[in-house]
Amino acid sequence: MMSKTRKHTAFTLVEILIVVIILGILAAIVIPQFSSAAARGRASMLADDLRLLRTQISIFKSQHHDVPPGYANMDPSGAPSEAVFLDHITQATSAAGAVAAPGTPGHPFGPYMREMPVNPINQKSSIRVEAAGGTLAPADSHGWIYQPSTLTFKADSPGSDDGGKAFFDY
Repeated sequence: MMSKTRKHTAFTLVEILIVVIILGILAAIVIPQFSSAAARGRASMLADDLRLLRTQISIFKSQHHDVPPGYANMDPSGAPSEAVFLDHITQATSAAGAVAAPGTPGHPFGPYMREMPVNPINQKSSIRVEAAGGTLAPADSHGWIYQPSTLTFKADSPGSDDGGKAFFDY
């Protein structure tokens, strides 16, 4: 009778090492592309948020006798503030700029935004409100910079996107 011998086959250590090295090379190629896509996504979100906020500020101004949001008592000769801006943008308002909860009779305008968006670049949502003639430069201390006298609304983010355009210039 003939005996059958079985031959066991398995991967050698060298074969396993080659596969691990190939996987490492592929990961090194693919991972930077994913992080670049995430950065492009944040830049795109920043541009969309700025477009939306600027549009809502313009709508508020057109509905409130050419006075932009941020001025207490709708008096553009006074000092604008972040708290008043947030009230004007996130609550219902009367033509005279008085704020109330949405749906309150006599307050037909707004809310223009449900809440202030977070700047996707620096993850901050606070607003640095600058009076007329104030410095408009990114300091990365807030999410946004707003100057109502010029209707300027910018990201308070130094740095630039993959194309070299400064976030502040979006």
